[in-house]
Amino acid sequence: MQPLQRLVIFLLVLWCKATCGTDEDYEHISSKEKQLIKKLLDRYELHGKEGRPVVNTSDSITVKFGLSLIQILDVDEKNQVLKTNVWYNYNWKDVLLTWKPSEYDNITDIRIPSTKIWLPDILLYNFADDRLKEQRDALVVVSSDGSLLWMPQAILRSSCSFNTLYFPFDEQLCILKFGSWTYNGFRLNIHFPAPDADKMDLLEYIKNHEWDITENTAIRNEMFYTCCPEPYPDLTFSIRIKRRVAFYTFILIMPCALLSLLTLVIFWVPPESPAKLILGMNIFLAFFVLLLLLAESTPKAAATIPLIGAYFCLSMVMITMSTVLSCVVANMFFRGVRINRAPRFLRSFVIDVLARALCLRDKIVEPEYSPLTPKKTGRVVGEARGQYPYRDIRFGQVRLLDNGMDKPGNNDSSNDNSFSFTTPGEDQFNFNRYYGPVLEEVRSIREMLEKVREKKAKIEEKEKYVREWRVIACVTDRIIFIFYLLVNIIGLMAIFLKPYLDAEAKKAAALAAEASQAAATTIEAAGTAVESAIDAATV
Repeated sequence: MQPLQRLVIFLLVLWCKATCGTDEDYEHISSKEKQLIKKLLDRYELHGKEGRPVVNTSDSITVKFGLSLIQILDVDEKNQVLKTNVWYNYNWKDVLLTWKPSEYDNITDIRIPSTKIWLPDILLYNFADDRLKEQRDALVVVSSDGSLLWMPQAILRSSCSFNTLYFPFDEQLCILKFGSWTYNGFRLNIHFPAPDADKMDLLEYIKNHEWDITENTAIRNEMFYTCCPEPYPDLTFSIRIKRRVAFYTFILIMPCALLSLLTLVIFWVPPESPAKLILGMNIFLAFFVLLLLLAESTPKAAATIPLIGAYFCLSMVMITMSTVLSCVVANMFFRGVRINRAPRFLRSFVIDVLARALCLRDKIVEPEYSPLTPKKTGRVVGEARGQYPYRDIRFGQVRLLDNGMDKPGNNDSSNDNSFSFTTPGEDQFNFNRYYGPVLEEVRSIREMLEKVREKKAKIEEKEKYVREWRVIACVTDRIIFIFYLLVNIIGLMAIFLKPYLDAEAKKAAALAAEASQAAATTIEAAGTAVESAIDAATV
């Protein structure tokens, strides 16, 4: 190396020392907090963040885990997913992150990045999200004795089995199960932050516009899996939510009630009226639209269908039955000539039994009147005495009366009721002479009347068949109306009262369980007292 180059290097070194300070110089311009953080991170980098921060391998790390619920973001009933905004609360100790506060201006806690140190692998077991990471990064608060507090935010999507049987008056129970994914209970133990903190913290909770929280509990479990003989502890947080029905009251409940009233009106329309068919089809379409709205709010592969959906389907079935019956009756009403008579057993059962039981027989069955028949006196009697001529055959005498006049040829104007005797041949000749043409005309008129009477009888018989079918249809329509009314009452009671009855039954069961537990505790305490007294007496 030439002397000139050596001189240049020497001058550069002097310039660097003059412009750049040493580590000792930086200690005067940086705070004790930064020096402490740098020292702890250098120590952690030296030992590595892989593996649990314990002195002995047999030592166990106890992690106190808590959960703060901030908001229920979404309840996806179709995909069976609950979306929540939560804050985690981790507490554990790390032997690599300790220092003496007196050496660092009495600093008792610092904040360091969570990516630089070891973190417990406590995860959500019922995780239902396609994201790889559900939580945000947050700094870890480190105390001088090695205690760590980590509270990251997270958006959780957890799987939850929804039961929509009593929709929209339903309550759902969802759980959030947390535990170590790889460490067993002998290496990483998990507990609640405090004995009375066995539930979610709702201090910062933002109320949801659709769901209310009715129950909030948590429990610690120890599970044994087929893969490993060691116990795996977990903390299971349970939250029971109840749906607010204000929105669904105007979307589903009120239209359902109004359509049910219209459905009852359908049964009061005469079955042969075409308006009944039109009204029934319109209400059927309205129920179908409500069923589509209900399908948008319920899961496709649910184990149970909502009772209100079953009520919609049943109403549609009843409307369909009433509409079909109306079509049949309308067909009978307008084309009754081509319809045969109803079977005898159907007439006997519906008209004689059901119509009588429903008090409809006197209203829909016309009474049958038997025509008056004259007494057998040997006379042909007209509709009123004295209006038509008649003959009285007695002792071979024939007397013709017509408005008080005797037979023709008698010019006597007096009302003589005496008998005149003539020979049979002369009487027959005179009768045929004067009344033969009249008798022929009467005979033809009588034959014509007989044909008219037979034709009228056939028409009346056909009308009777049609009337029987209409009576059967009216009785069947009334039976369907009664059945539909009962179904409406039972359905409404099942939809509105069953959830409250179940809630009261659960409360009663819980009170009974608490009473039995208190009684068992009292009995156990009494037994312990008796044993103590016996031991004392023995001593």
